[in-house]
Amino acid sequence: MAAGGSAIAYFSMEIGLDPHIPTYAGGLGVLAGDMLRAAADMAVPMVGVTLLYRQGYFRQQLDGAGRQSESPAPWSPEEFLEPLDARVRLALEGRSVEIRAWKKELRGVFGNIVPVYLLDTQLESNSPRDRQITDVLYGGDQRYRLCQEAVLGLGGVAMLDALGHRDVKTYHMNEGHSALLTLGLLAKTAPDGRVRGWSPDVEDAIRRQCVFTTHTPVPAGHDQFPFDLVRSVLGDDVVQVISQSGCCWHDTLNMTYLALRLSRYVNGVAQRHSEVSQGMFPRTPINAITNGVHAVTWTSPPFQRLFDRHVPQWRHDNQYLRYIISAPLHEIQQAHAESKQLLLEDVRRRTGVSLSPDVFTIGFARRAALYKRTDLLFTDREWLLRIVRDVAPLQLVFAGKAHPRDNDGKAMIQHVTDAAAALGDKLRVLYLPDYDMELGQLMCAGVDLWLNTPQKPQEASGTSGMKAALNGVPSLSVLDGWWIEGHVEGVTGWSIDEDFLAPSDSARESESLYHKLERTILPLYYRRPMEYAKVMRAAIALNSSFFNAQRMLNQYVHNAYWPRNGRDRHDFA
Repeated sequence: MAAGGSAIAYFSMEIGLDPHIPTYAGGLGVLAGDMLRAAADMAVPMVGVTLLYRQGYFRQQLDGAGRQSESPAPWSPEEFLEPLDARVRLALEGRSVEIRAWKKELRGVFGNIVPVYLLDTQLESNSPRDRQITDVLYGGDQRYRLCQEAVLGLGGVAMLDALGHRDVKTYHMNEGHSALLTLGLLAKTAPDGRVRGWSPDVEDAIRRQCVFTTHTPVPAGHDQFPFDLVRSVLGDDVVQVISQSGCCWHDTLNMTYLALRLSRYVNGVAQRHSEVSQGMFPRTPINAITNGVHAVTWTSPPFQRLFDRHVPQWRHDNQYLRYIISAPLHEIQQAHAESKQLLLEDVRRRTGVSLSPDVFTIGFARRAALYKRTDLLFTDREWLLRIVRDVAPLQLVFAGKAHPRDNDGKAMIQHVTDAAAALGDKLRVLYLPDYDMELGQLMCAGVDLWLNTPQKPQEASGTSGMKAALNGVPSLSVLDGWWIEGHVEGVTGWSIDEDFLAPSDSARESESLYHKLERTILPLYYRRPMEYAKVMRAAIALNSSFFNAQRMLNQYVHNAYWPRNGRDRHDFA
């Protein structure tokens, strides 16, 4: 797969490595972990770089009214990671900050190892303030975030050199948080290691080394820092260079613009997302590589055993999941029943509530953000109750954290909790606190239907429905992100509304949602279970054989890392 011993350094603000290592907040980090696990499976020479976050993201508590509170999620790096001796220094606010690294090895199906380096400033040589830079993921103010992104980008490039990774040919920025690595590459060319000496030749040399994946389809999601803050934290030389680079507007460092300007290849994370991003950045070619998930990580044990029996090659080549289309339907049903039982046992352990394995169970687990519309299902509670009364019983399982400063996201959790109280025993609704990788694995495999209701076109890709499909769980989703590509009506799942180009209309979409449940999905599940099992099987065969991290990484290899046509991206301006 590799060419001439080349190597890729994959930088991400968050990486989901393990449920017990809370260095991720949601989809961006979990995707990064899946990417690196796929690299280990496929023997792609890659290293990962992220921050340590000794206090994690946060632990979520919900009171009886659904009000979220947060507490730190401390963990012990010594239990999971290997400490490394290498040290580098970075100038921040005029101080010299020392950085160390810890290593986590990801082992692939054939034993190949991809190392991931987690950068840490918790050292006695640093001031108490600087020791906290790598404490909390997405915490603090703008100054704190800029310091973190400097440690990741500038410090990460220096750390790779200190660790002996001098064969890196491509630096992959997973979202704009790590865009300062471009200036780290500039510093490598200077005898004194300072960021200065901008020129067209330097710009071209940096661009040839960089690849950028953008995940955010709305302008507000891109990190921006005023020049006064950049000058205070990183110094006059950095401000001068970024001014000369032509990638900043209105005396503001926009991390996305910096990455766009200095990358030879840029991509969105779904076909639709690349089109939306192209509209945001019309003078930059935006390619499309749709996300995928790591199949072995997200497949439940019962389905792993089923796949091992029928398509034993699936672990090293996920495309073999296509052939699950010939697996007996009763085996699909049995594996799902076992997966559902695992979820319901965990729900009972967490909440004390016993849900019925015989009742159709809908799952919804996403970051609680306003555009994800966690509460869309409750738009018309009376209609929902009529479905339960006249068609068939339902039970609903929700999960997802709101960012500590996202009051709208927190309000949505309360809306779901209010609905649960109002519906009572007529329709059991649970909101499970402290959503993480472990709970995500259980939910994606154990529910009967995966619900997704983003406001178009704000879903960059989404990957939870892909994880559900691996376990034979079809989706009922708004046509946005990956579902535009994965949806075959009545075959892999169902759409909410039919037009992916039309703007979202909550009234119209909730009506479509109720109609699909009432007239199609519930009658199929309860009255024609073997036909529902066919949809489950097709979701695996059609969706999982494509929307997996191996296919995703293969596209990066051939289109971004070592393109066969050898083309470099043209300039951003």
